[in-house]
Amino acid sequence: MGFFDSEIVQQEAKQLFEDYQSLMRLGSDYGKFDRAGKKIFIEQMEAMMDRYRVFMKRFELSEDFMAQMTVEQLKTQLSQFGVTPQQMFDQMHLTLERMKAELERTP
Repeated sequence: MGFFDSEIVQQEAKQLFEDYQSLMRLGSDYGKFDRAGKKIFIEQMEAMMDRYRVFMKRFELSEDFMAQMTVEQLKTQLSQFGVTPQQMFDQMHLTLERMKAELERTP
């Protein structure tokens, strides 16, 4: 069975995409959130990024041709912006850390 034929993989991909879309829509109002709302948003983003990192690691570890092609496509797309997948995750982590630091500075 191919990597993408797995119902578990399909469901996780669908859920990650839906959760990401939902958080991005919600995040457009981040500036209007109260302190507790901002903290919850940051925590949800961190949890989603952890899930995404695990999901991508499954692709990397898979011997399935299509999974490997997906990893290569991601690397190619990111390289057009001058970053690697690890740099992308690092930047996202740094952004969330800055958001947390800003939250700590405000009463």
